[in-house]
Amino acid sequence: MAELPQVRVQEAVDSMVKSLERENIRKMQGLMFRCSASCCDDGQASMQQVHQCIERCHAPLAQAQALVTNELEKFQDRLARCTMHCNDKAKDSIDAGSKELQVKRQLDSCVTKCVDDHMHLIPTMTKKMKESLVSIGK
Repeated sequence: MAELPQVRVQEAVDSMVKSLERENIRKMQGLMFRCSASCCDDGQASMQQVHQCIERCHAPLAQAQALVTNELEKFQDRLARCTMHCNDKAKDSIDAGSKELQVKRQLDSCVTKCVDDHMHLIPTMTKKMKESLVSIGK
């Protein structure tokens, strides 16, 4: 992928992840640690019961992290497919005898369009993830 568009997407995704971590994940981490600590307060519980209690406390956070990872992977896959389509079009143009400079411009333009299209998906993806994280945290 062209250097500048790649940086633009990476910065937007990094910003989204930081926002999710600060506003949602961090609260879930605090709840998980406090819940886990309370599991250890039960002096009558067996080692297995304490372990199961801690596992239950960790489940929502693990689910949240898996959700974010899955959404980011889907986004990355879609963007990669789009840029691969651009590469295929460029290769076809070269094979058809087009000039290299013309093909490079076409490729850059196509990749920039992919990035622009995917940048527009980030706010919706963020909203969807935040809604899902809130429902997991309940």
